[in-house]
Amino acid sequence: MSHSSTTRVQQYIGDPLTESTPVEREKLEEIFQDIQGDLRFDHELNGCLNCGICTATCPAAHYYDFSPREIVQLLWTENLEGIYDAMQEKIWSCAQCYTCAARCPFGNSPGGLIMVMREAAIKHGMESAKQVLRPFSRVMLKLISTGNQLSPDMINPEGFADWGPNISKVDAPLELLRKAIPMPTLHTTKTAWEVNLKTSVELYTIWEETGVLNSLETIDENLFDVICDIMDEKRDDYDDWLEEQDD
Repeated sequence: MSHSSTTRVQQYIGDPLTESTPVEREKLEEIFQDIQGDLRFDHELNGCLNCGICTATCPAAHYYDFSPREIVQLLWTENLEGIYDAMQEKIWSCAQCYTCAARCPFGNSPGGLIMVMREAAIKHGMESAKQVLRPFSRVMLKLISTGNQLSPDMINPEGFADWGPNISKVDAPLELLRKAIPMPTLHTTKTAWEVNLKTSVELYTIWEETGVLNSLETIDENLFDVICDIMDEKRDDYDDWLEEQDD
């Protein structure tokens, strides 16, 4: 990675945005149309008896202010304001275990509907989506720059500041981790193993073709720019390598 990209990585800081309120009716309708227009919507929502079985069996409902029944009712009655409010916090409490789908007498899948709502929240750049996904930015950056999600030197209070004071209980003994990594890079903490250039380019191309990068640009434009800069350089290096092979 060049000095310019390294500097940008070091300077990368996501700036939280604030959600503007109140939301215009036209915007609420646009969000609901995106949810309702998803191919999965009609398969996941088949009516609602309001029996509450989904909530009674939901693990997340026991720990959070969250009810799968409420989500289904909001969608079934097309309560646009309620849907928008739920997308600010409640839909992020779901563990996606799909216990609700196995119990519903109508064959609804609240977990599946919540997945659609989460994707709509990302598409519309909601602050709730930005806050939930922000902690994963360091993982994405590490993955695209080194090919690894984590490295031993990331398991420390500085690397996981959002974990709070409990991080001190799991602070990594780096010397022990070095011994536990049976790789050529045994004596470094920068990465556990080396990922070749071709793999990095392929990974980025998959993100590009499947729309992951489009979603990332909506959620975190700074991180999007950094990753694109890194990959532009890697693609140039890969093209140079291919030319050398041809020669």
